[in-house]
Formats: sequence, structure tokens, C-alpha cells
Amino acid sequence: MPDTAARTALLDHLRRTLPGRVIDEVAGVDGPIEDRVPGFRVFRIHPAYPGDWWLYVTSGCWEATQQNGHGTEFLLAAPRDEWVNLESVTVNAYYHCGPEHQRLDVGHTVPIGRPWIDDSDCDHYLVSLPYPFGPDFEVCEWGGGAHARILWLLPITEAEKVFRRERGLEALEVRFDEHEIDPVDPERASVA
Repeated sequence: MPDTAARTALLDHLRRTLPGRVIDEVAGVDGPIEDRVPGFRVFRIHPAYPGDWWLYVTSGCWEATQQNGHGTEFLLAAPRDEWVNLESVTVNAYYHCGPEHQRLDVGHTVPIGRPWIDDSDCDHYLVSLPYPFGPDFEVCEWGGGAHARILWLLPITEAEKVFRRERGLEALEVRFDEHEIDPVDPERASVA
């Protein structure tokens, strides 16, 4: 049974840190996700204005994997609302909530198995801090010290994954800053 306190706290956190945005709670895609994350849902957050990002935040990973009240949820930003975005966060949640050696954290990369969207060269996710949303966005806390850390699934290319492995996460993030990437542009050029 899903933890309603965690889900309520996460929704309240999203409303507080992303004020004025419409937030829908939707199911993930059909498949085995319910076996690992009973009651899995996704908060689909509409753009604040035309051209702004669609956001997808998992709800249920915390409950499935938390230790001592501390766990993780995931965020994906996209240029438009598409089924593949729900698929991506659902598959990522399924993987993360599997055996403990599959737990994802900052700096890890995850193969998508296809272009992120459209014919994008981005075919991996980099698990990153949610920098674009400010420092208050990352941690959602509720009663008695429990908290969910919200980590960003940033689409990256195979070359960027290799660069991160060879030179480190900080070097890749510096490249992203230097090139002023648009993280939701499926046609963006690789920085590596």
C-alpha cells in the first residue's frame, strides 16, 4: 500500500516550489512497475507559460526503497507532453526499485535503449541534482524527519556518458555550463 503521507508531502512540496502550475497525478505505463512499486504514480506538471518545460516526478520510489525515512524520487523535464516521458520515468523507477545494487544516485548514467525523444542523439540519462529548479526543490521533508531527495534525469549522449566516466561528473557539468545547453532540446549537440 503506498505511503499517503509521502505522496501528500511530495505533492505539497511540488506546489510550493513550482507555484501556480497545474499538476496532474497519473499512472505510469502498464507493465511490471506495480510489482516493485505498488501504487506507483507520476506527477505530471504542466508548463508555467508557453514554451516552458513539462515536468514528470515519480511518486512511490521513496516508499519502495527508503531506509530510515530517507529515499529518492526522480524528475524528468521535457519540451512537450508525450507518452514516452511517462515510459521513461516508469522504467527508471522500475530499475531503481529493483535489487539494492541498482539504486541510482548523482553521477550515475542510465541507458534509455532508444533516442530520448524524436531522433535525439541523447540516449542515456545522467542522474543529476535538479539545478534548474533551485536549492529548495531537491529535498522534500515531512513529519519526523522523513525526506525524499528529488534527482533529475538529464538526457545525455553516449559521448557525454563516456566523457563523464573518463573525466568525472564535474568536468561534464562544466562543459554543459560552457555550452549553455538547453537540457530539453532533443536536437542539442553533444558537448563531448
